[in-house]
Formats: sequence, structure tokens, C-alpha cells
Amino acid sequence: MTVPPHPGIWEPARLGPLTLRNRIVKAATFEGVMPRGRVTDRLVDFHAEVARGGAALTTVAYCAVSPGGRVHANTLVLDRARIPDLRRLTDAVHAEGGLVAAQIGHAGLVANTLSNRTKTLAPSTRLSPPAMGLVKGATREELDQVTRDFEDSARNAVDAGFDAIEVHLGHNYLLSSFMSPNLNKRTDEYGGSLERRAAFPRRVVERVRHAVGDSVAVTAKFNMTDGVPKGLWLDDSLRIAQLLEADGHLDALQLTGGSSLLNGMYFFRGEVPMAEFVASQPKLVGWGLKVYGPRIFPTYPFEEAFFLPMARQFREALSMPLILLGGVNRLDTIENALGEGFEFVAMARALLRDPDLVNKFRDLHVPEGLCIHCNKCMPTIYTGTRCVIRETLR
Repeated sequence: MTVPPHPGIWEPARLGPLTLRNRIVKAATFEGVMPRGRVTDRLVDFHAEVARGGAALTTVAYCAVSPGGRVHANTLVLDRARIPDLRRLTDAVHAEGGLVAAQIGHAGLVANTLSNRTKTLAPSTRLSPPAMGLVKGATREELDQVTRDFEDSARNAVDAGFDAIEVHLGHNYLLSSFMSPNLNKRTDEYGGSLERRAAFPRRVVERVRHAVGDSVAVTAKFNMTDGVPKGLWLDDSLRIAQLLEADGHLDALQLTGGSSLLNGMYFFRGEVPMAEFVASQPKLVGWGLKVYGPRIFPTYPFEEAFFLPMARQFREALSMPLILLGGVNRLDTIENALGEGFEFVAMARALLRDPDLVNKFRDLHVPEGLCIHCNKCMPTIYTGTRCVIRETLR
């Protein structure tokens, strides 16, 4: 492909029907401040602060499409009842000059069914540690309902004032697990060949687009690899991305990798805060983490822009807009990514450490953020996601 002229970080940029004020977006980071799924002042303030700090687009995570699709009971369900409270959030972001996306998804094998008090779904029947038991493979009728749930949630997001919808196709949540050969053992039209494993996620994306039309941007968080043996790898994910591009329903792909089910550190990298994880859990779960934690949370050394080598292959194979994610902490990383043809760059932990970092990049020419990749923010998702170093220094 031919790479267009290098866009400037601070130039307005098109994302579907939207004009973003710059090329930096806040990636979805589960906020942990939604008790029983409520929209709280802390959730509103979390995203207003990111917008005030200069990010062009902030992403509310994780908005489940149904009660069964929640990660746990303290996860927001994007139903009609939430629209007035979510409108308060979107208005707050807009007042700061930013735009806001809703990440919608179904947790599938990552759902905690005991907390949710309702069953979850999987492509094929298998044991799930988060579900604390066996999860049965979904029937076609159940998948039809999931599709309707995605459509309804997308419409609700528009009515709540969101500017964009991000469909979660990553981290072995339900749609991602359909694409993974080690998780999808179906023998019907949704399993087997690559095209069949991709059929259900593609169907959902199509229905989301049809539900909202061109009124908002529709993007997807997409797994390049699951980071586990026999999981999704580049030979399949590149072809699936090409199918999604050919379908024409997405305005951009945000490229990620890893598995919240089987490898929770693949999309973080850096230190593993196991002691903090154990302390944040009930005694029985904490004991299990001590025993099995190193298997679920293996150590990967942190590298700046650690997904970039894989993402380059997608940039070469696709012409649609791509959002680079993963360990972006430096201004020159953003400049170089744009120079390589990526339309946007997404940041997460760096903006937890300093929500005003984008403004500092632009106005003070600060070369890099303050995040040290200790990952001690990870266990705080149970009490309100935050940088513990920033909290200590306040």
C-alpha cells in the first residue's frame, strides 16, 4: 500500500463521520466505579478529566450488551434505563471539547456467572475459571439474541450521546472467542474454517452498523493474536481483518492481542503485581491466584509500542484506518506511528498516570509520560481504577 503524507499529531482527523481534534485517543480501561452497574459521578469525572487533558476521544469500558454478558455484577449494561445517566457523562466530555466512545461487548467465557447470577455463553462447551465452572456452547437461538442485544445497545449508545461505538472483538471475550481455533470447536456454520469462525463476529458488526447507520463512528478492538498456544495467530487474524475491511462496516480497527481468559499480561507487559492481586480478592480466590496466578499472568518485559511489529503487518495488508495500541508512552512513538501510516494512537496506562499528558505533549513538548509500567493499577479495578503512584503523590 502507499502510505499517505505524514499527518501531524495536532491536525484535526476524520474517523467516519467524526472530526477528532488530534490523533490521540484514550483506550478502554475498565473504570471499576460502577457498583451494580450504576453510572456514578466518579465515572463521569474519570472521562471528563481525560477529555480536559487533551485526548481527542475517550472510551467508556466495558458496556455489556446484556446482564449475562457482564464481566461481573459491577459492570454497566447499556440498556434503555442507563440512557439519562450516560447522557450526563457524554455531555461532560463534550463540554471539555472531547468526543466519547462506548465499548460494547459480551464477556462470554470471561464472565463471572456467580457474581452475575445468570449464565453466560461460549462458542463451545468448556471449563472457564472466571465463570467458575462449565460454560455451555451457545445455541443458534441464543446467538440470535446476542445479535439483537448488540443492536439494541448500539442504538442506546447513540441515544445517550456517544459519538462512537467500539465493538469488542478482542481478549477472548465472546466475539473474540469465536475467532479462536482453540476455543471454537463448533461444527455448524459458525465453526471450523476461518471464514466460519469469523462469521458470527462479522454478523454482529454488520448489525451494529445497520442499527446506527452513519450517525456515529463504528470501530472494533481486534485481536491480532491470543497470545496462547493454538490460539488465534497472524495467519488467521490478518485474513479476518481483510474480511472485516471488505464488509465495509467499520471506520477503524484498534489492534490488540492477548486473552483475559488465559493470558492476562499479554496486553499489559511489565511487572506482575501478584501480591496486590491476591490482596484484592476474597480469601479463596486469593489462594487460587497464589497457585495458578503465574500461569494466567506470565511475565513479559515492557517494550515501548510492543504491538507495533505485529501491527505493521496489518498496516501493510489493509487500507482502512488503524489505531495503534500497546505501551505507547512517548511523543516520538506517536510521531513515528503516524509516519508509518497509522491514523491514530491509543493510550491507556500513560493517561491513568497523567490524564493531562496530551496537553503536555502539545503545549510543553514533554517527551514522555511518567508511567513506569509497574501495573499496580491493574488490581485497583475492584475499587476504582487509578494509578497508585499518582494517588500517593496527591
